[in-house]
Amino acid sequence: MHCLGIFAVASTLVKEHRRRRLGFSLSVAAVTFALAACGGEGDTEGEPRGVSDSALTVYAAASLGEVFPRIDPSIRFNFAGSDELATQIRQGAPADVYAAANAKYPGQLYDEGIVEKPVRFASNRLVLIVPVGNPAEIERVEDVRKPGTRLVVAAQGVPVGEYTREVLVTLGLSEALEHVVSNEEDVKGVVGKVALGEADAGFVYATDATPVRRRVRVIELPGGSQPPIGYEIAVVAASENKPAARAFVERVLGAKGREALAAAGFVVP
Repeated sequence: MHCLGIFAVASTLVKEHRRRRLGFSLSVAAVTFALAACGGEGDTEGEPRGVSDSALTVYAAASLGEVFPRIDPSIRFNFAGSDELATQIRQGAPADVYAAANAKYPGQLYDEGIVEKPVRFASNRLVLIVPVGNPAEIERVEDVRKPGTRLVVAAQGVPVGEYTREVLVTLGLSEALEHVVSNEEDVKGVVGKVALGEADAGFVYATDATPVRRRVRVIELPGGSQPPIGYEIAVVAASENKPAARAFVERVLGAKGREALAAAGFVVP
């Protein structure tokens, strides 16, 4: 199995075991396993490193789960919702680098002296996905307010969940939130529910729709409704491995990091 697939399996299974306390099934883990095992290109080598980073730990948004290991597969990664990771870092989690799917949480941590000055390294866009069979016959974003629609979104506080609610307000579709059947802890949970057919539609990042393109259909947002989605990265101030942490940030910002991000569908500055 592709090494990134193995990571996706492990990461998802851990999250699903946590979710079981809330009554969620393990089927999302199963589909993530299958998708990870079948999709993606072969491994790529990370950039040469002048500083040892064998003990480096990077806390990063779930939507970076495929691309960051391509930039450097030797690093320990913890992928989850940006809000959850920010909380863990505040509580003293042993992170060396923090990468979030918005500017809000890195900015807060910087103001609190917990991370060094954040740097923007990529942007994304929001899309609506439906199962490939599209049983609810959703053809445009406005259709998510149809009675009986099973909508899945990320929870409030999670960046993709906040972007979703912003879009619904912009489009005058806030009533669609009445159809939400699940609030997920990160974007991977939303993707999994829709790919499995356990929901009729879900809002996700475009980069997360690509790996499951055989299982979902993508519906673009109407013009002018797209929220600005910027990713920021910062070295954690308490890191005991700052030279390696800064070297990793430089790799993300460098040529190969930009190439990997662009290949995964991110927009790089």
